Amino acid sequence: MGRTATLATCTLNQWAMDFEGNMSRILESIQKAKELGAKYRLGPELEICGYGCGDHFLESDTFLHSWQVLANLLTSPEAQDILCDVGMPVMHKNVAYNCRVTFVNKKILLIRPKIAMCNDGNYRETRWFTGWTKRKMTEDYFLPRMIQDITGQKTVPIGDAVISTLDTCIGSEICEELWTSHSQHIDMSLDGVEIITNSSGSHHELRKAYVRVDLIKTATMKCGGIYMFANFIGCDGERTYYDGGSAIAINGEMVCQGPQFSVQEVIVNTATVDLEDVRGYRNSLRSHSWRASHSSPFPRIHCDFAVTNNDYFRHTTNVLEWQYHTAEEEISDGPACWLWDYLRRSGQGGFFLPLSGGIDSSSTACIVASMCHKVCDAVKNGDTKVLSDIRRIIGDRNYVPQDPRELANKVFTTCYMGSENSSQETRDRAAGLAQQVGSFHLTISIDVAVAALLSIFTATLKLVPRFKAMGGSPRENLALQNVQARVRMVLAYLFAQLVLWARGRSGGLLVLGSANVDECLRGYMTKYDCSSADINPIGGISKTDLRSFIQYCITKFGFTTLEKIYDAPPTAELEPLSNGQLAQTDEVDMGMTYEELSIYGRLRKQNQCGPYSMFTKLVHTWADRCSPEQVAQKVKHFFRCYAINRHKMTTLTPSYHAESYSPDDNRFDHRQFLYNATWPWQFGCIDEQTQKLMVVYEERKEQQTDRLPSDSHNINNSINNRKSDNSKVTKQGWGSGMSHVGVEVPMEGQGLESNKVKIEGQLGTLQSSEIQKQSACNSEMVEDASESSIIGEKTSRNLGQTEHTPVDSNLEKKKMLVDMNEVLEKCGSTSSGKDRMSFLERMVFNRCQSRVSKEYDSSLEILVEGVNGYKRKCHSRAPLEGKRFRLIDGVA
Repeated sequence: MGRTATLATCTLNQWAMDFEGNMSRILESIQKAKELGAKYRLGPELEICGYGCGDHFLESDTFLHSWQVLANLLTSPEAQDILCDVGMPVMHKNVAYNCRVTFVNKKILLIRPKIAMCNDGNYRETRWFTGWTKRKMTEDYFLPRMIQDITGQKTVPIGDAVISTLDTCIGSEICEELWTSHSQHIDMSLDGVEIITNSSGSHHELRKAYVRVDLIKTATMKCGGIYMFANFIGCDGERTYYDGGSAIAINGEMVCQGPQFSVQEVIVNTATVDLEDVRGYRNSLRSHSWRASHSSPFPRIHCDFAVTNNDYFRHTTNVLEWQYHTAEEEISDGPACWLWDYLRRSGQGGFFLPLSGGIDSSSTACIVASMCHKVCDAVKNGDTKVLSDIRRIIGDRNYVPQDPRELANKVFTTCYMGSENSSQETRDRAAGLAQQVGSFHLTISIDVAVAALLSIFTATLKLVPRFKAMGGSPRENLALQNVQARVRMVLAYLFAQLVLWARGRSGGLLVLGSANVDECLRGYMTKYDCSSADINPIGGISKTDLRSFIQYCITKFGFTTLEKIYDAPPTAELEPLSNGQLAQTDEVDMGMTYEELSIYGRLRKQNQCGPYSMFTKLVHTWADRCSPEQVAQKVKHFFRCYAINRHKMTTLTPSYHAESYSPDDNRFDHRQFLYNATWPWQFGCIDEQTQKLMVVYEERKEQQTDRLPSDSHNINNSINNRKSDNSKVTKQGWGSGMSHVGVEVPMEGQGLESNKVKIEGQLGTLQSSEIQKQSACNSEMVEDASESSIIGEKTSRNLGQTEHTPVDSNLEKKKMLVDMNEVLEKCGSTSSGKDRMSFLERMVFNRCQSRVSKEYDSSLEILVEGVNGYKRKCHSRAPLEGKRFRLIDGVA
C-alpha cells in the first residue's frame, strides 16, 4: 500500500539576472505543485539566476544573489512539506559548478554538480563552469553563514550522490548528461535509483522535439524507472527560445507532456506513478538484474521524508501518445512567443516592420499576427500576467484585447517603402496583407531621399552613376541598389522612434528584420540595410520552410493575400522595371536556388564540410542531375560568395535560432570573417579530383548511352514495340535507321537444330541532319592501320549523302544465315574458347562487311558487346580484324 507517488515537473519562463522575478516564479511553481498533490518538485537548470547569464557567471555577485534567493526559498511557507530541487551556480574550493540543490523543510540534502558540460552549438558552459570529475564521490561543502542560520547546518555533501527517501531513491542528471554516450541514468538505474530527474535548458530548433522525447523514453525503456524532465520556456534574453516540453516517463512510456510553446510564465505538470511498476519491470529484465548485481554503489544521502501518497485510491496517470507540432506550427508559435517575451521585457511599445510584399517580410508579419492571437487567447483564458503586460505596453490600464487584428493595430506598424523600381503588384500585396493582419500601415516613397544622396555624390565627383540596364557598370549598378536598401534602414528607425509620438502614445517601436537564414549564409543582403534591425524572428529559418509557413497561414489565419505573395518570384526590386515588369529575381542574382542554399548550409555546418568534402558529397548526391564539373562550379561559387560576404555576419541582427546551420557569428558559428575568397588550395584539390571524375563520368555516360538489351530473344520485341521515327536517331540507340545485329551461338549440349548462328540486321533511312548528329561515333571507330585512310575517305563521302536505299530485312536475313556445319567445324564444343572466338569474330564481321557494307549504305552502325563488357559503336566499313568479343547469354 502507498506505493503511488505524485511528481511535478515545472516549466518556467525565467529571465537571466532577474533574481526577483525568477524567485517569484519558482515559488509559484512550488505552490501549484503542492496544490496538485505533488510531494516532489523539479525545476529547470540554473533557474534561480537564469541560464543565459553568460559572463555574469564570472562575477561573484551572481553567486551571492543566488544564495540570497535560496535563503528566501528555504524560509518560504510555500516550500514546506515538499521535496524541492532547484538549480543555481555554486562555488566550491574556488571552482564554479552548475549545480542542483535539493532541500526539504529548511534542510539542504545534497548539492549535486553537473558532470558533463555542454560545449557546442549555442553553449559554452566550460567558459564559466567545470564538470564534476569525482564519480560516485562526495565532499563537504561549507555553507554560507546566511544559510547556516536558516538550516542549522554547517556543511552539506556536494558531489555525485543520490537521495534515499523513506520509500524510494532519487538521482539527478543535468541537461547534457541525458545526451552523452555514457549517461548517468544507466549507472543509477543499476544501483536501484527509481526516480531519475533531468533539469534542462534545452533550446528550440525546428524538428528537434522528437530527439528529446526518444532520449527520455529510451532512458527508461532499457533500464526501467521513472524519468522526469524539466525545461525552460521562453526567451531569457538571448537568441535562443526554450521550448518547454517538460515530461515524465515510466518504463519507456510517456505519462506527462508539458506544452512546447506558450506565453504563460509558470506551467506545472504532474503525473501519479506506481513505484511497484518500476520494480516489477526491472526484475523482468534478467540481463539488467545480472548487471545490477555487479554495479558499484552511489553514495546515498538519507532523507526522513516520503514522496508516496497516503491516498490509496488515487489512480495512476494513463500512458499518452506524444503530440508533435509540424514545422509550420513551430514557426508560427516559437518566434511568436519569443517576440512576446522580447517586447514585454524591453519596455517598448510595439514593432515596426518594412513590409515589401515578399515572402520574407510577409512571414515576419504573420509571426507578429500569431503573437497577437496568442496574447488574446491567454487573456480570454484568464492569464492576469499577460493582461497586465499588454496594458503596460499599450499604456492603457483598462485595456482588454478582444480581437487579434485590433491588438495588432496598437502594437504593430508596417510600412511599404516604395521607389521608382517598385511594382504596383508588391505595393498592393503589402497593403492587402497589412489590412488582413490589422497592422497600422503606411506607404511612403524613398525616391526623394535616394536622389538627395546621389546628388551629393554627383556634386562632389561630377559623375552620375547608372543602372546596368541604362549602360552602367556592375559597380555602379550595385551601388545604386545598395543606397536604396540603406535608405530604407535609416527611414525604418526614424519612423520606429516617432510613429507612436505621432499617434499620441509614449515609447518607441522595435524594428523587425526579415532576412532568412539562407540569404544570411550566402550574404545576399546589403550591410546595414533593412536586414539591420533590433531583432529578426526569421533569421534562423530557411526560405523553403518559410514558403511552407506562408501556405499554413493561409489556412490557419485566413490571410488570402498570401496566395499572391506565395506565387510571386522573390525579388528585391532594386533595379529598374522592364516595361513595368520585374527585371531582377533573387535566385538569378545569387546564382543558386534557395534549395541549393539550404543544402550548402547543412553540409557546411551540420556535416562540418569544407569546400573539398562538400564537393565529394554532392558529386554523389547530385549524380543524376549534374556532372562532377558542374558540381565543382556550384560548390566553388557558393564558397566564393560565402567568403566575400562573411564579414556581414559580424553585424547580423540578433535572430531567433531555429536551424542548426545558422551562420550567426555571435556564439553559434565561430569562424573568421576575412577569407582568401579564391580558396586556392581547396579549389585546386576540387579541380584535380574533377578531372579524374570526369573521365569516369564520360565513360559511364557512354556506356549508358550505348547500352544494348542483354537478352537477344527480346531484341525483335524491343524493336517492334518501339515507336520508330525514321527521321530521328537517338543517342540511346535502337532508333530507326540504325542496324541491330544479334548473334546466337550454340552452347555445349544444345541440339543441332538450334546450333545456328543468326545474324539479323535492320536498316532504315537516315536524313543528313541525323547523320551529322552521329558524326561523333566516327571518333570511336576501331580501325586497322592498313585500311584507315580508305575508310575515312568513304565515311566522309557517305556523311554527305542525303538519301539512302531501304533494305529488305527478310532478304537480308536469308543472306546472313550461316551454315551450322561451318561453325561446328571451326568452333565446335571441343575447340578452345580462343579458336571459337577468333572464328566467330571473323564470321560475324566479315559477313557484316561483305554483305551489308558492300551492298548497302556505309552509314550503317553495328553495336556490339566488347570483351570487357563495354558497348562499342563500329562503323560498318571499319576493319574488324583483331577485335575481341565475348558471348553474353548467347549474344556476341
